[in-house]
Amino acid sequence: MGEDLSGHHADRIQAAIASDAAAKSALVASWRRSSNLHRLDPADCSSARYLTEMELGQARQRIEPLVRAAQSSLDRLYLAVGGVGCCVLLADRDGVPVERRGAPVDDETFHSWGLWTGSVWNEQSEGTNGIGTCLVEQRALTIHRDQHFHTRNTGLSCTTAPIYDHQGDLVAALDVSSCRADLTEAFANLISLAVVDAARRIEAENFKMAFPKARIVLAPVADKGSGALIAVDTDDLVVGATRSARLALGITQQCLDKPMPAADLLGWAGPEVLAEAERGVLQRALARADGNVSAAAQALGISRATLHRKLNRLDVHRSH
Repeated sequence: MGEDLSGHHADRIQAAIASDAAAKSALVASWRRSSNLHRLDPADCSSARYLTEMELGQARQRIEPLVRAAQSSLDRLYLAVGGVGCCVLLADRDGVPVERRGAPVDDETFHSWGLWTGSVWNEQSEGTNGIGTCLVEQRALTIHRDQHFHTRNTGLSCTTAPIYDHQGDLVAALDVSSCRADLTEAFANLISLAVVDAARRIEAENFKMAFPKARIVLAPVADKGSGALIAVDTDDLVVGATRSARLALGITQQCLDKPMPAADLLGWAGPEVLAEAERGVLQRALARADGNVSAAAQALGISRATLHRKLNRLDVHRSH
């Protein structure tokens, strides 16, 4: 990149920071953080910083369950975007990619740009960029070419979405990056839809892995694609909720720390619901006993007379 172009980019950044645009623009607010908070220079041409192999191994180990949960979604996302010269990066909450998908023919180019495992892409190191700014602002975003803070990164287009763990905490960022000059901002916005969808899939898979014995229920929210899931145990008590479910249903960690019936949370509570639940238990016991009341009562741990009373009260008819 020529000195004139480099200087022009740096001047444009500094002019925006000096104006009142930061109050209206999230991008300029990020530029201001990069300059004033992190003391970075937009004209700095230093190469991206990399962790040591040992540090990268430790970073990966810290989110190993999420990495395992992400594998199929990373593969699927790469199949969607790899053909147009993009790579896929899964970064930890410190902005370090720990998993990557990319075409071997592009490896040398991407490595030279720092789009590689072990590089550091937090805002403190690289200023405004897809991964780092997504982690700070905790929202899906695209940083396209000259929206980057550092002049050396203005050839990149990066689309990133945050990933939350089974406890609703921010733990990672999913990024699709390209250094192709012909990647338009409009096309980057299309890529954003695929990135957000993949991030939700990773969250859902990680959530299911975190509660292997629970029943996973889609919460009744307006946006069915938001990933609002709750985990319910065999006693129909809520034992977990994704961040989307927590926000939509007002679930706090304090709520989850004590037994919470799923029926209460989902608005199914009431005598009718309890009766339906008991009726279901009796019907299943009878079905397993081929309609034999004595065998069903024994399986339920109650007397034959008690089972008869319950069958009559709940109007449960034995099949013949």
